[in-house]
Amino acid sequence: MARLDPRVFLAAALLAALLACSDQPQTESSVAADAAMPAAGRAQAGSAHATAAAEEAKAVAQVQQPGVAADQLASSANTATGPQRRFVRTADASFQVQDVYASTLAIEDAVAAEGGFVVRNSISTQTIRQLERPLGDFKRLQLSEVVTQGSLVVRVPGERTQSFLRVIARQMQFLDTRNFEANDVQFELLRRQLAFARAQELQQAIRSAAAQPARTGEKIDALAAREQMLAIRDEATVAQRELEDRIAFSTLRLELHEPSQVRENTVPDTAALLRDRGPGFFAEMGEALGTGWRALLAATVFATRLWPLGIGLAVIAWVIGRLRRARRSGYNEAVSRRTADPGG
Repeated sequence: MARLDPRVFLAAALLAALLACSDQPQTESSVAADAAMPAAGRAQAGSAHATAAAEEAKAVAQVQQPGVAADQLASSANTATGPQRRFVRTADASFQVQDVYASTLAIEDAVAAEGGFVVRNSISTQTIRQLERPLGDFKRLQLSEVVTQGSLVVRVPGERTQSFLRVIARQMQFLDTRNFEANDVQFELLRRQLAFARAQELQQAIRSAAAQPARTGEKIDALAAREQMLAIRDEATVAQRELEDRIAFSTLRLELHEPSQVRENTVPDTAALLRDRGPGFFAEMGEALGTGWRALLAATVFATRLWPLGIGLAVIAWVIGRLRRARRSGYNEAVSRRTADPGG
């Protein structure tokens, strides 16, 4: 067995020691550099990173996402109050929802929760366009683009209008239009109250006049006038109650629509079915000959109905022919006479 040289082991040990020394200063220098970085610098780097993240979040937020914030349905018209003012509040809103039927039911539940009621609920589906193509086997593929729309008219207590709108904002994906109105009707209400008071006073006066002794005709006139005043009083009462109801309950008209959808149906191909089950060539030829023969008979019958006209035309043609022959005969006689007597 060959003996290894000790000098080889010594050289390998020296090389390993040199490599270890070269790695240690580099590691120590990196650690020292990290320790030498001031705390303020690290804080500044963290602040810059946070600012960049905030800018990115702001840019993402600017992209319109489905959903409507409750503040988009807020307005001072829904909360306007005053010690001497009476407001009739109305609102109109048009918006897109995910499902018209589900949103309609949710809005009705919200109306009931606010102490209101539904005046109208109407839902319809309209076909925007329709395309078809044959599938074979006497069938056609029918694709229809449809959109479902809903219309709601609800009444909610005036002081609960704003909270109700905030609740139904959860059903909205996109808000198309909104319109709020608060009409001050204090003077209209005062006018109705004064009209009612006048009707009451006139009724009392007519009642007193009817109670006085008078002739029968005058009493009848007084009773008729009293009946008319009672009708005026009742009408004034109803008008006043209607105005008070409009003040107490806001009227909201809501128009809903959902994204258009495509419906796929398989329908019979009537044209292909008719072509396949239609008559053959000889059957069509026989039908054509029969149609032509019937047309000829009809023409003959029609011509037969015009026999007086035919006779009249024949007589006219015969007279014209006789006149032409007579004229031609006279002309020939004149020519012959001139030829026979050239000196004349």
